[in-house]
Amino acid sequence: MVLLEFSMTPLGKGESVSPYVARSVEIISQSGLDYRLHAMGTVIEGEWDEVMAVVTKCYEAMSVDCDRVTCSVKIDARRGASGRLVSKVRSIEDKVAGDLKTSES
Repeated sequence: MVLLEFSMTPLGKGESVSPYVARSVEIISQSGLDYRLHAMGTVIEGEWDEVMAVVTKCYEAMSVDCDRVTCSVKIDARRGASGRLVSKVRSIEDKVAGDLKTSES
């Protein structure tokens, strides 16, 4: 399984690009893969080909009317492990005293 974190942004579309980012979030949501949206990007969990296909679809949707698109991708691939969107955060919460601010909070 793969955790893929990415941020995709059009250039030259002004200060707020949320309408363009919303396109990607719709694609991610419709993919059926587990994901977490956060302030600076999105983390998706799935098989390699599944998560890469989502990123490709997001790029295709954004590039329709955006001549320049930037994308940062970070991947954590681990055989046999699933549910890590939640378990990785819980593991840290178990080790740290006090409440943490997470996307689940």
